[in-house]
Amino acid sequence: MAEAQPQGTGKAAGGRSAQLAHTGLRPGWTTGACATAASTAAYTALLTGEFPDPVTITLPKGQTPSFALAVEELAPGRTTAMAGVVKDAGDDPDVTHGALVRATVRALPAGSGVVFKAGPGVGTVTRPGLPLDVGEPAINPVPRQLMREHLAEVAARHGGTGATADVEVEISVDHGEEIARSTWNPRLGILGGLSILGTTGIVVPYSCSAWIDSIRRGVDVARAAGRRHVAGCTGSTSEKVAVALHHLPEDALLDMGDFAGAVLKYIRRHPVERLTICGGFAKLSKLAAGHLDLHSARSQVDKGFLAELARRGGADEALAGAVAEANTGLAALQLCTAAGVPLGDLVAATARDESLAVLRGAPVAVDVICIDRAGMVVGRAEPRGPGEVRQGSPQR
Repeated sequence: MAEAQPQGTGKAAGGRSAQLAHTGLRPGWTTGACATAASTAAYTALLTGEFPDPVTITLPKGQTPSFALAVEELAPGRTTAMAGVVKDAGDDPDVTHGALVRATVRALPAGSGVVFKAGPGVGTVTRPGLPLDVGEPAINPVPRQLMREHLAEVAARHGGTGATADVEVEISVDHGEEIARSTWNPRLGILGGLSILGTTGIVVPYSCSAWIDSIRRGVDVARAAGRRHVAGCTGSTSEKVAVALHHLPEDALLDMGDFAGAVLKYIRRHPVERLTICGGFAKLSKLAAGHLDLHSARSQVDKGFLAELARRGGADEALAGAVAEANTGLAALQLCTAAGVPLGDLVAATARDESLAVLRGAPVAVDVICIDRAGMVVGRAEPRGPGEVRQGSPQR
């Protein structure tokens, strides 16, 4: 991982990039980045007869990593091409580290566009509530878009069928079905294998101690710079939303990941005037329910709790029952949105009050922003300060 920029270079000494550098952990690549590299190499070979090795791709934030090919195969007559790369998750304890991600590309008639297919080891969506329709391969929207963009570039460069590639892309992961048993996919109704994931293409590694220490250093840097307003964000998408809404400088941004408790407890001892917490609806529903570690291995979305919040917002028993039985937090949110019940706002307000309870009267005003996977705001709670915690909030 790159070193933090020294003072005087024009680069902020704090913020997310410096915080990541402070952990000293090596980043890796998402399954989505690996699938993009493999599909780019395979389509290039389909059009030219040669596999680029290594193959270089451009990630959403502009990084240009190169991937060595682990396997390649060009069928006679160039009817199909297959390329594969081994996922390197860096220092993150990712169950997919070392997995072989393959892409097999077949030409389709002009105008077909890019059609995605789940190969062996990649799951299929069988329940609503995910960002993909039922029956779709579990290849998430951002990796799909990244692949489309790279395949279009290959088509334009090497004489494909126009500005957009017309191909079927089958993504597979060796032993993916077995690996998926160690994930939440089966419980979420993603059957047959893994999901192809990633919004930035980069796996941000952490150990609990290193990440929490980096959060503390981020708070220290913000305070030293005189920042009175900081934002704890669960990831890069929520960070963008916080910046857009509050115009915060980089050194006021804390990449809290799953460690909401670490942010709150350190700011309790080292206060700032205002803390914005911004993150995905499902993660912040865990904070609203009293969980301070939001990692999926250590806390889960409580649909019964969401049903009770929905009742407070005016949901009838039929809707509350549907929320309690929803497949995911997102599905519960969609049900309430359709019925005019402000579940997002209720989660945000309850998460804010839980945060104030953890702060134990520290002179910090807290507001909360809930977003969906696309970065749209689905719930907000306005700033509230010490002494304004709702009656009955637990004290920790």
